[in-house]
Amino acid sequence: MSIDRIVLAFAGFMILASLLLGLYVSPYWFWFTAFVGANLFQSAFTGFCPLALILRKLGVQSGAAF
Repeated sequence: MSIDRIVLAFAGFMILASLLLGLYVSPYWFWFTAFVGANLFQSAFTGFCPLALILRKLGVQSGAAF
């Protein structure tokens, strides 16, 4: 799996998890949902993604390897 797909899957999971936590645990979790969404938005314009940097340092391939 490429870095791009991992980042998208991780962001989607974090948004869904924080929405559930916001509904059932505490509404303060919605701030985390907003943070993930804002990070996705800025990443679309700047190309900077902290998770992608971490994954690269861990040795994940940046292209699709078949």
